Amino acid sequence: MTLINLYNYWVVIFSMSILQKENKFRVIRGLKNLHLNGVRTVATIGSFDGIHLGHQTVLSDLKDQSQNLRVPSAVVIFEPQPQEYFSGEQAPARLMRFRDKIESFREHGINIVVCLKFNESMRRLTAMEFVKRVLIDGLAVKNLIIGDDFRFGCDRSGDYEMLHHIGKANDFKVQQMTTYNFEGERVSSTNIRKALINSKFDRAKKLLGKPFKVFGRVSYGAKVGRELGFPTANINLKRYSVPVRGVFAVLLRVRGNVYRGAANVGIRPTVGDLVKPILEVHLLNFNKNIYGEKVSVEFMHKVRDEKKFSNIESLVRNIEKDVKTVEKWFEKQINDAN
Repeated sequence: MTLINLYNYWVVIFSMSILQKENKFRVIRGLKNLHLNGVRTVATIGSFDGIHLGHQTVLSDLKDQSQNLRVPSAVVIFEPQPQEYFSGEQAPARLMRFRDKIESFREHGINIVVCLKFNESMRRLTAMEFVKRVLIDGLAVKNLIIGDDFRFGCDRSGDYEMLHHIGKANDFKVQQMTTYNFEGERVSSTNIRKALINSKFDRAKKLLGKPFKVFGRVSYGAKVGRELGFPTANINLKRYSVPVRGVFAVLLRVRGNVYRGAANVGIRPTVGDLVKPILEVHLLNFNKNIYGEKVSVEFMHKVRDEKKFSNIESLVRNIEKDVKTVEKWFEKQINDAN
């Protein structure tokens, strides 16, 4: 082994030992902060919205390559997601918050998440400029995994064939993953979103490889529900668009406990005080204080669409009906299970 090769070997070993001490996880924000000092990586690029079964396959492969080659694994994502940049408020609803996505990468054993701001400067990068600045100069990619429909660059010329040829000249390999199918259906964020819009929660769960949940912290609201006799745990979604809207039977998890509830996702049209949708959960037979707590809400069954009622009295009557419907639904699930 030459002195140069020996030096490069110990650089890799040292970098991996640092990641070990830091729980093998690091988030790099912005292209200007992408400096790994020549340490090679295995990487992938994408939106990873929901981190569904197809994404999980990519991440598993990435982790295996990282361990076999003894180099860090890296995932490159964008904020906002490119489709959100171009479509604004008309962009499809996200399946997962940015913070939850980051935490999921950590749980899947990824070493580095590179979050690039998708703005006008990023939009203008040609495919060649992106490869040089991000993949070669930034990540020193050794192996790159991409999806079969991956395209990039302002000229849309970036694809597998282009990356394959550039890789040959720059000492990195490109692996193209085939479409992941489950029970004859392509596993994609789009198809999962369709399942959720149609309240097919079991189908969404199969494609995601996990139940669909919304995570957040219970915040103080206007206490409208309490004044109407139905106190709610309010979770601010901070989004104009969400994949579920209406009234649902849900399971709320907090402090390791699970509670049944009736939830509304929407803008409260009868009260008329919201622009962005909010998640409100009325927990059944519950009187504890959970303000400020981190919770997850799993959607189980849709009761009805959100509706504007003619007056508050009508709203209260329908909330009472919704709560009873949710109680009966959960009772049926318990009876059927027994």
